[in-house]
Amino acid sequence: MARRLDTEIGDLVLVEPDVHGDERGFLIETFRDDTWRGLGVDVDFVQDNHSRSARGILRGLHFQTSPGQAKLVRCLRGRVWDVAVDLRRDSPTYRRWEGHELDDELHRQLFIPVGFAHGFCVLSEIADVAYKQSSYYDPKTESEIAWDDPVVGVEWPVADPRLSERDRTAPRLAEVADRLPW
Repeated sequence: MARRLDTEIGDLVLVEPDVHGDERGFLIETFRDDTWRGLGVDVDFVQDNHSRSARGILRGLHFQTSPGQAKLVRCLRGRVWDVAVDLRRDSPTYRRWEGHELDDELHRQLFIPVGFAHGFCVLSEIADVAYKQSSYYDPKTESEIAWDDPVVGVEWPVADPRLSERDRTAPRLAEVADRLPW
């Protein structure tokens, strides 16, 4: 049975599934609707994504404004530092971030609700990351904040990450805060 682990921001859900393994390999139930709902992941997912990145790549901090987008993130191969930032202006944890290592050994998954920005950086040579989404990708509502915004203060475990142009030029939270729908 999967179990919910403690998080600092109460709306984030860190899940550690049971791994059934022997000399042949392993089996993991990566998603089961009734179990995950019982653990606090009460969302209807509509899209699955899979990305591959090399060591030192940082992706994020991304979010969708309308209708918003919850994500259930896991690392299929390798190891990543996965980060969620609370962008809900009325939340007591507004602007706070939380990070968790996700890897292909413990197989933990992080549920990130609507109203959070999400990003990760790769700690292994290669990492495959898969995530379920509660809404379809829509480039018209896609947005981002700077990965190194000093007001947010994410402590990334890479000194000089490799970034896309989009992430390199992302605005600071103060520049987009008045346009956030939450």
